[in-house]
Amino acid sequence: MSDTLLVEAEERRRMTLEALDPEEQARRGQYFTPARAAEIMAALPRDPSTAEVRILDPGAGTGMLSVALVHRLLADCPGTRLHITAVEDDPALGAALVATLRELEGLGDVSTELVDENFLVWADTTSERFDFVIQNPPYAKLSANSVDQRRLRASGVYVPNIYAAFLTLGGQLLKPGGQQVAITPRSWMNGTYYARFRRAFLEDVGIDAIHTFESRSKVFGDTGVLQESIIVSATKGQHPDTVEVSTSTDHIGEIVTRTVPYEQIVTPDFVHVPATAADAEAVAWMQANAQCTLEDLGLAVSTGRVVDFRSRDAIVAAHEPGAVPLIHASHVRQQGVGHPIKPRKPEWFVPRDAQDRKMLVPGGAAYVLVKRFSAKEERRRIVAGVWESEAEAAFDNKVNFIHQDGQGIDSAVARGLTAYLNTSRVDAYFRVFSGHTQVNATDLRQMRFPSRSALRALAAATSPQGDLDAALDAVLDAKGVAA
Repeated sequence: MSDTLLVEAEERRRMTLEALDPEEQARRGQYFTPARAAEIMAALPRDPSTAEVRILDPGAGTGMLSVALVHRLLADCPGTRLHITAVEDDPALGAALVATLRELEGLGDVSTELVDENFLVWADTTSERFDFVIQNPPYAKLSANSVDQRRLRASGVYVPNIYAAFLTLGGQLLKPGGQQVAITPRSWMNGTYYARFRRAFLEDVGIDAIHTFESRSKVFGDTGVLQESIIVSATKGQHPDTVEVSTSTDHIGEIVTRTVPYEQIVTPDFVHVPATAADAEAVAWMQANAQCTLEDLGLAVSTGRVVDFRSRDAIVAAHEPGAVPLIHASHVRQQGVGHPIKPRKPEWFVPRDAQDRKMLVPGGAAYVLVKRFSAKEERRRIVAGVWESEAEAAFDNKVNFIHQDGQGIDSAVARGLTAYLNTSRVDAYFRVFSGHTQVNATDLRQMRFPSRSALRALAAATSPQGDLDAALDAVLDAKGVAA
């Protein structure tokens, strides 16, 4: 099979994309895979061990993924007979997909079948099982009361959106030892929103390979996707000892590949993506040195309660009787919180009624504040500072705050937590752990921390001008255990 078919498939993809109605495309969540990204996907699974191979392409679009996988398999395994089942119910794609399938059949060792049905319906009724599933599922939402969601739940499939449904059903339609490769947003890999899906999916399959892209925008640049995309290859019913992790700047850049122990990728809570050796070292360090969650420490984290447009009457620019500090993200610096600083936003909160008073936190103890969003010029994804005052305060919803049962926490523990969160160790780990562009309260709940005693020791060992990383290493070395 020459590269000509890939070139033709890419041109067909491009022309079809230009002809689509943008609103209908957005409603369906369609983002067609460029040829080079499809080739990366097709290269990840292992060669088949049988002479006849059944391939499923759910939500096949124009057939680009089928072309890429057939191109790879016929080159690596000549003489293998391939059968493709392409499932696609969008009538606007029918002509392009039929043309692609006819060209594949013209290769001689390929037979095809076009299923003009909703994949979520067809997958629930078919008895077919496959050696390979290759897919770029729709990225659309799945409303809680939709027909599709009710059908999925009746079949025991609990997912928050359509792409997770496609991943789950694709795994279920594999033969034992069959392989699925999919390109999706990275968001399913951590957070409580995907927890139930993630656990069920990773019980059904084992991850063999992951490919990441350093650029968020270039892979699907002609479709306007800005989410962080990731390719995952997995095997039905098998959990390997290692995972091949590769990365490139985008779908056309040079690919760098490394091998990582499985336990450094998949944990009970989330999937790490250590694209580099430094990433892997960050995960290994965290696993060895931080075993406690905030809950283990007797602490909790919440998002600031004040939403400016809902509390306009209580937010004022200048101090007046009854006003308390209103802490914005701009007040939070590494280690400390400065207020007032006279930023462009008002800095004071005057509770006018009982509802406003619910926005306040008690004084008399310390809180650890963490910015939810970091500015581009800041070196750290996580920026934390200690707020400590005898007076009440109000926290804007652009910051998270760590507390104990709604009250402040021990000052030494707060200063130790803040120092820990501001280390490069934690920053490096968070970049592997989270695919989000912000620091959510959920992320902080899932992260790991040293013990209370280690945090107090870290508070005693640090100063505003001190080296936080050196202080953290010294504290953990002095304890001589995974603190």
